[in-house]
Amino acid sequence: MSTETAAAAEVVALPPAGWEEARSRVYAVGLAAALPAVSRPLADADGHTLAEPLTPRTDLPAFPTSSVDGWAVRGDGPWQVVGRVLAGHTPPPLEADGTTVEIATGAMVPEGTTAILRIEESTRTADGRVAGTPRPAPEWREPGEEAYAGEELLPAGTPVDPAVLGLAASCGHDTLRVRRRPRAALLVFGDELLTSGPPGAGRVRDALGPSVPAWLRRYGCQVRPADVVGPVADTLPAHVAALRAALADADLVCTTGGTMHGPVDHLHPTLEALGADHVVNTVAVRPGFPMLLARLVDDDGRVRFVAGLPGNPQSAVVALVSLVAPLLAGLQGRPMPVLPQVTLAEPVPGRGDYTHLALVRWDRVAGSAHPVRHVGSAMLRGLSGADGFAVIRPGTSGAAGDRVPVVPLPLTPGERSW
Repeated sequence: MSTETAAAAEVVALPPAGWEEARSRVYAVGLAAALPAVSRPLADADGHTLAEPLTPRTDLPAFPTSSVDGWAVRGDGPWQVVGRVLAGHTPPPLEADGTTVEIATGAMVPEGTTAILRIEESTRTADGRVAGTPRPAPEWREPGEEAYAGEELLPAGTPVDPAVLGLAASCGHDTLRVRRRPRAALLVFGDELLTSGPPGAGRVRDALGPSVPAWLRRYGCQVRPADVVGPVADTLPAHVAALRAALADADLVCTTGGTMHGPVDHLHPTLEALGADHVVNTVAVRPGFPMLLARLVDDDGRVRFVAGLPGNPQSAVVALVSLVAPLLAGLQGRPMPVLPQVTLAEPVPGRGDYTHLALVRWDRVAGSAHPVRHVGSAMLRGLSGADGFAVIRPGTSGAAGDRVPVVPLPLTPGERSW
């Protein structure tokens, strides 16, 4: 037996990691290697992750602000009109009882104001004074009503979306400290793959080259067209050269196929040649069992990762949601998400000692999950109509009415769920 064959046999003999254990393990190594913080203008921060808590630079609001259009009055009425206050101006104080200024919604309330009378609840006297009865509750927002200066509004690890950008602007920020977005690349392995046209003559169309980069972008990665390479020739030297080149710029390199130990499966010896350490090597999950995650550490401490995705398309997506998604959450400094619970609308079989990730349509209104058809490892038809994977734990099966976790698919760019 050759040295390479003996090593492969030893790897195969090792028991696969449990699915939940594998997720926790890769999240931990990702968080330990969290990407550095950078400053980004608000216009460029969407889709990033807060690297430090978001706090207001002043009280919110920073000054007393009228909630209505009306009259800022002092003392008892009727009131003599002495001016007007519009938003964006600092008004002089109301110094005498019996005086008022017209005030617009959002305008700064003058010092000395005792009440604000709504415009629609006011009248004018014959001599031009303002009359009416102000409501008992103040019609303005006090400083700090929403937040106080320095108060933590959002923790580090929060994904930046349009709502966060608006809040940051209202807090007075022009830039945000965020985690740099992960840079990812994809290597497609397999001489049998076609990159254009219909399948035939023993060759199949590559479905992962177009789809995996799109999934990675939805998980927050930067993936350029030049970062997608393949099919890479089914030789060890070609694999080593392609992976070494991809790792030069990427924080994460995903590969498709070659995760087993067949005659043209070169991923394991390639990782060995590059000095990689396995974080996870096979996972007790169906479909997608022969997935892996490896880590490389440079002499300067720079950490990069290789995610080996199975060649079957649905199995590759299972590997993405199982290993790549929690790794990227860690790299971006995001918390490990808690999987939502759903109610199975129909039975879902178990897979013995393996976790079963079953494709489902998720009715978020009813909270129910409906299994889909055409879910073989090599099929994508079922995936195209699914919202996520129901998790059927080892040694169990799912009966209609059971509550089980679900791993949502990130169906829109920047969506928070995974």
